[in-house]
Amino acid sequence: MNFWQTMWSPIRSVFGRQQGSGTQDPGPGSYASPSAVLVTEDTARQLSAVWACVRLISQTVASLPIVVYRKGPNGREVVTDHWFPQMMASRPNSYQTRYEFWEQQIANLAMHGNLYAQKTELGGVIRALLPLNPLQVETKLVAGKVVHILTTDGKVTVFAAESVWHARMNGDLIVGRSPLQFGRNILGIAQAAEQVVSKIYSNGGKPSGVLTLDKLLTPEQRRMLSSNYSALTVGADDRLMVLEMGMKFDPVSMSPQDMELLSARKLQIDEIARWFGVPSVLINQNEGSTTLGSSTAEIINSFYKLNLRPYLEAIENSIVVNLFSEPDREEYEVEFDFEGLLRASEKDRYEGYRVGITSAVLTPNEARAREYLPPLPGGDVLMIQGAMMPITDAGRSPEPQPVG
Repeated sequence: MNFWQTMWSPIRSVFGRQQGSGTQDPGPGSYASPSAVLVTEDTARQLSAVWACVRLISQTVASLPIVVYRKGPNGREVVTDHWFPQMMASRPNSYQTRYEFWEQQIANLAMHGNLYAQKTELGGVIRALLPLNPLQVETKLVAGKVVHILTTDGKVTVFAAESVWHARMNGDLIVGRSPLQFGRNILGIAQAAEQVVSKIYSNGGKPSGVLTLDKLLTPEQRRMLSSNYSALTVGADDRLMVLEMGMKFDPVSMSPQDMELLSARKLQIDEIARWFGVPSVLINQNEGSTTLGSSTAEIINSFYKLNLRPYLEAIENSIVVNLFSEPDREEYEVEFDFEGLLRASEKDRYEGYRVGITSAVLTPNEARAREYLPPLPGGDVLMIQGAMMPITDAGRSPEPQPVG
């Protein structure tokens, strides 16, 4: 083997799968320890913390307007005559509104690390996007080409990459990593704790135990005592039980307090919130203090920067790359409008407008437009600090006044 073959061999071993074939799993290749209980999407969503985190992420993003801009030498302008905003303004498919479509897709991205949507084209233009369940899609690399294999009701359909919109988070080469699968042990512990609490409360909070006597019993007497005193350990019956003949009841199972279930459940809420990147205070875990700031505005701002912004970037980039044509990629860009969610208080906004206007950054009408107020005559001229004169008059000598 010559020098260049020796140098190329390890590089080819790393990047060779780009020209090869194979399957990448959205979950881990192996688990360090078995899960306490079986974890599925349905069981995970029954945990209040998971439901709250996924709901917060998906519904927040779904509520944001998504805007297409045309890029130009003098900045960018909002366009409405493009197929994408027109489709989103009506229905992305025959089953869902724009909000419902994004809520489902962002939930898929948050839980599975992947979102899929089948494209329906007419005349070379995408007319509909139909979501596909990530649990039913397997993404493969075949001879250097990405294909998506959909299995529904025992029927297998193979899609070329060009026929499916695929966006991913926490990704590998061709597939995203699933928070649900990687967090299996964390979610399994939380589910197991929920099951224990449910069993305790369904049994009236009664512990199991041992009923002891100071004499030997026949099998028939044991069955009779077990039947007569079963209310000590089974059911919600709270009547007073009287023990006779030196009988003694000793509980043998731990109480919820002994097992520290309450504190463990609170810890699991924090763990799940951390797993999804959501400040626990935003899912009503109010104990303790948050490290992101004391005010709601600071928490939301941090949540946007550290959690939601990566979701939005992943989707915005994927839309342009995977849904737009090559000429459209040069001319347009897509962006979620987050201004409303980050909107400051009225006092802070007005103070910002004052600084912007007196610094000749904003015109009065631009500030009014941000407050959804109509423009005023003369409000389209930049002003400067001082006499608040138009910037076009700055530095001019005053006109001489006639004497007389």
